[in-house]
Amino acid sequence: MPGRALGGILILMDSPTMARVTRWGKRLSLTGIIVTLSVGVLVPVLLSSAVGIVTLALGQESNPIVVGVLIVSFTVTALGSVVAATVLLGKRARTARLQADLLANVSHDLRTPLAAIRMYAQTLQGGQLHDDPQRAQECLDTIVRQTQWLDSMIDRLLTWRAAAKDRANLRLRSQAPGPTVEEAVRRFLGMLAPGEVALALRVDSQTPVAHDVEALGTIVLNLLINAYRYSGQEKKIDVSIEDRRRQVAIIVADNGLGIPPRELRRIFEPFYRVSTQLASKSSGAGLGLAIVRHLVKAHGGDVQVESEPGRGSRFTVLLPAAKAGSTEA
Repeated sequence: MPGRALGGILILMDSPTMARVTRWGKRLSLTGIIVTLSVGVLVPVLLSSAVGIVTLALGQESNPIVVGVLIVSFTVTALGSVVAATVLLGKRARTARLQADLLANVSHDLRTPLAAIRMYAQTLQGGQLHDDPQRAQECLDTIVRQTQWLDSMIDRLLTWRAAAKDRANLRLRSQAPGPTVEEAVRRFLGMLAPGEVALALRVDSQTPVAHDVEALGTIVLNLLINAYRYSGQEKKIDVSIEDRRRQVAIIVADNGLGIPPRELRRIFEPFYRVSTQLASKSSGAGLGLAIVRHLVKAHGGDVQVESEPGRGSRFTVLLPAAKAGSTEA
């Protein structure tokens, strides 16, 4: 079944039925809930109340049944109003909390590399390393890495903004994903100090896949950043590409703390962050995996995650293999 969790494995799959349910669910917004509540409960109750009042006004004696109906009607109306107000206030409070969390997380994400850039720039500006060219070059390298990290964060925010508006302007071309994945790995390593992470890349597939180069690069980069953030001191990441019947699998595995089974369903939700000790120490707006899911689905693919607490996580992106002889999709 789509979205079903089996032990420590969560599989997200598309199907026509799931697509229809998803579209219907998106339409069922807060306004829809209130309209449904009004039409299904409040309107009939108000009509019953009106009929009861008219009956009492025309009648010479009070009818106990009519009075009872009026009491019940007024009670239900009051309860319905309370429910509607609670839904409204709860929705607004949740939205405000998410906005506050996003602002705090993004501010922290931006402040950390900016502080490093400022520190190294001031060191160079002060001429303290005038006689130490090697150390000066290290400072420049660090500044470049931090600006690349900032650039990746801005890209994620812009990508999420487009995803939130349900816009995925993909330029699909049928080609092997290996070069795109390799470029994403190079970009990721360029953001880190040498030796900061042990990364292995294995390409066992040359099967062409209809994909947008920039979007697929964003998918892989977000998975790499996620693996980096939730790994311990000795970070190890394995990236591989392999054939899976009529699909091509891009796998990113890490040696982090893993994800508790109860949280596997929620890790692709916007702004959601795993409640582990390591996660509480790491920064992030909680958008990376949400962007991954959005872009993978835009390619007609699926995302799978296998994780076990204490043994790391393994994310698999499955993209449909391109038809033989096709160059564009």
